[in-house]
Amino acid sequence: MATLSNKIDFAVIVSVNNANPNGDPLNGNRPRYDYEGKGEISDVAIKRKIRNRLMEMGHFIFVQSADNHNDSHASLKDRLTGVLGKDIVSDKELTKKACDKWLDVRAFGQVFPFKGSEGKGKNKKKKGEDTGEVNEEEGDNKSVSKSVRGPVSLHPAFSILPVLDRISSIQITKSVNLEGDGKDKASDTMGMKHRVDHGVYVFYGSMNPQLAEKTGFSDEDAKAIKEAIRTLFRNDASSARPEGSMEVYRVYWWEHNSKNGQYSSAKVHRSLEVKATTDQPKSIDDYKITRGDLDGLNCEEIDGE
Repeated sequence: MATLSNKIDFAVIVSVNNANPNGDPLNGNRPRYDYEGKGEISDVAIKRKIRNRLMEMGHFIFVQSADNHNDSHASLKDRLTGVLGKDIVSDKELTKKACDKWLDVRAFGQVFPFKGSEGKGKNKKKKGEDTGEVNEEEGDNKSVSKSVRGPVSLHPAFSILPVLDRISSIQITKSVNLEGDGKDKASDTMGMKHRVDHGVYVFYGSMNPQLAEKTGFSDEDAKAIKEAIRTLFRNDASSARPEGSMEVYRVYWWEHNSKNGQYSSAKVHRSLEVKATTDQPKSIDDYKITRGDLDGLNCEEIDGE
């Protein structure tokens, strides 16, 4: 299958209402925000949601979460050896087999941090030479880790306006006895829940054809990721993100006419502007979205689910 034909840039507008888009475990699971008070969704969280959607769409995914997986493998190493086998002779073979099998590996890349046999994989001199170079035949497949660099890069999502003054926190208590015969009332356990009352977030991404050639990432793979992004929050409901509280409002998809692209990704991303039309916006309708035209570069605008 041919790899990605042309460079692709994209932008995604996400609307949040009464949800915790991405809790910070180092801050009591409060919604993440930067030093300006703008809300943040990490790129790792976005990739997790894309992987979940791709898996639901029937694609093979390597990095699966413990609470959402579709096989019996308990770890990444178990999945790697269980699917590809233990007799991989080189890093090159590992890269090819992993990329051929798993869409997220050929899209986002992957680090395989698995040690070789003890005492092997160290720098060795070629016979009769004193160059200090690695003996590729003996040492290449014994490295501590193998890194695959993927063609799809994602930025974290940031809110248009600060959300620090729009974070609501409520105290919750346990109302059931978890042990004993139930005759004696247990002490209630106190806890906190946090949410962003309203916010509009934007994140950007790119797809690099040169790196796609190394992993086998194709135009069909790009279409699959586009659909996964459009439906990003399908089946993503939780106590922190009730159904309907988070929505992909719109996806902007720029496809260049060459592998290098007519414009830099920064310039393409900068052509999209999202501004609030009021000091206290309450919905996506309170924002003005404008997209500047770039000569020769077409943009597909796709409504989210």
